[in-house]
Amino acid sequence: MFPPHAEWTPAQMSTGNRLGELLVREKLISLQQLRSAQDEQKRGNTSLGSALAKMGFISDKSITEFLSQQYRVQAIDLAEYEIEPEIIKLVSKDVCERHRVVPVSRTGASLILAMADPSNLHAIDDIKFLTGYNVEPVVASETAIQKAIERYFAAPDISYDDIMDGFDEKEIEVADAEDEANSLDLTRAAEDAPVVRLCNAILLNAIKKRASDIHIEPYERSLRVRYRIDGVLHEEMAPPIKLKNAIASRLKIMSSLDIAERRLPQDGRIKLKLGKGREMDFRVSVLPTLWGEKIVMRLLDKSNLQLDMAKLGFDLKAQTDFKWAISQPYGMVLVTGPTGSGKTTTLYSALSELNQPDTNINTAEDPVEYNLLGINQCQMHEDIGLNFAAALRAFLRQDPDIIMVGEIRDFETAEIAVKAALTGHLVLSTLHTNDAPSTISRLLNMGVEPFLVTASVNLILAQRLARKICEACKTTITVERAALVTIGMTPQQIETAVIKKGAGCRECNGSGYRGRIALYEVMPFTPGLKEMVLQGANTAELKTTMIRDGISTLRMSGLAKVLAGVTTLEEVTRITAADS
Repeated sequence: MFPPHAEWTPAQMSTGNRLGELLVREKLISLQQLRSAQDEQKRGNTSLGSALAKMGFISDKSITEFLSQQYRVQAIDLAEYEIEPEIIKLVSKDVCERHRVVPVSRTGASLILAMADPSNLHAIDDIKFLTGYNVEPVVASETAIQKAIERYFAAPDISYDDIMDGFDEKEIEVADAEDEANSLDLTRAAEDAPVVRLCNAILLNAIKKRASDIHIEPYERSLRVRYRIDGVLHEEMAPPIKLKNAIASRLKIMSSLDIAERRLPQDGRIKLKLGKGREMDFRVSVLPTLWGEKIVMRLLDKSNLQLDMAKLGFDLKAQTDFKWAISQPYGMVLVTGPTGSGKTTTLYSALSELNQPDTNINTAEDPVEYNLLGINQCQMHEDIGLNFAAALRAFLRQDPDIIMVGEIRDFETAEIAVKAALTGHLVLSTLHTNDAPSTISRLLNMGVEPFLVTASVNLILAQRLARKICEACKTTITVERAALVTIGMTPQQIETAVIKKGAGCRECNGSGYRGRIALYEVMPFTPGLKEMVLQGANTAELKTTMIRDGISTLRMSGLAKVLAGVTTLEEVTRITAADS
């Protein structure tokens, strides 16, 4: 099936170092493109092939086909192969990364080896020596090889059955500024090694599976652990019920909470050092329930915080309107949506864009989720009287340019925020409402006068997070025309619609989804809308006018993402309401 290594000639072997020269000779790239790629190669410390593909001069597939013809070896698509675990184990991850190779299969005394550079004699000899097999090279793209390495050498799924004897605790440490004060408690807790290992495994597995929250829930005769992945809860494991108090105590110790207090809610934080300079924060909430303490932990990974507004999911008009609103010298910009809809990320991306040396930015948050350099962030403490209203009053004596309030919950906070917006400050905040027009009604119901609302609000943004279709198993499906009409597509959209869905694969754990993207309803508070508010228009009338003015609703934004092949009809139906 695969041509043997012996068929190669020394002359063919030496051409690997002349890839760029050969591509130019075959007129697959120009000499100028080669030089540009060589400069990029030096800057990025990468291979010439990767640099050429990255800069768009030639595709990975074209390079692979060229190398296949040049060296008379077969080209393969690694995505179509399911490599057996015993084959992968023959070559270590370090060797695969160093030589840019992946073992594919074994035939008798020969090992089929996918290579990005089939002329690399050193790699062939090295692997022949390490494995004891004859090496038969095939060619695959460098990108495919890198993906295969990441896939097959990923950390194995944690087996909770093996926790008691298979976990290496040196992998993590709890970063605590008050280690001395808690040393006695930590020593006592560490004596019960299985519980320590179990808690560490629950935290690490959540990171590996890209969970946003961990739920540990006690019931009368059972205890369960659930992860929220891409906005949906999945049951992870069911530890023995007898461990519920030990697990709660261990997590409370890690969070610097009072393990003796079991009757009142508590909030804390865990910081894990994961090696290679990466840290992960867990925001911990402990709630007494009928059968014990329920613990919910929110994962806060600063390395994955997306602050680039262009990558959040805005369409062009919505992004232009939002950037206009936050660039105004004063006024109020409100972001609305349910808990977990990405409001904080949107506000942080706005603050990141506004964060300049000549600008004083103060934020009142409960809690402070991420630390942002150059921004003065204030943590709320209701128990001592430091709430959003008190923080806002203090901010106005701090010579602010921009104020961010975590949430407007009551009339007092709304009143101060409106006054700040009217006196030369840009105010950013959030509310819990269903869509942009209903935010106006919410402010009026709080007691804010209509003329103050129209004078202070610049823009209202409503958002939701939709799960993205897994790119590895995306496929086209057929949907009845009547269903597309019912969900809200126009006849023009239906005629050209190509509907996608994830079939379910290893990459997405069979769910068909991987990652999330935001849907936005961005409503600039135009003079026409302001006039309607002053005349006493209701939410439905405001929404009708908004749509007539060409503003996309959440459902419209979702359908646009469906037509772009980013999400599914089921997701849009699940998280957005129909436009009546």
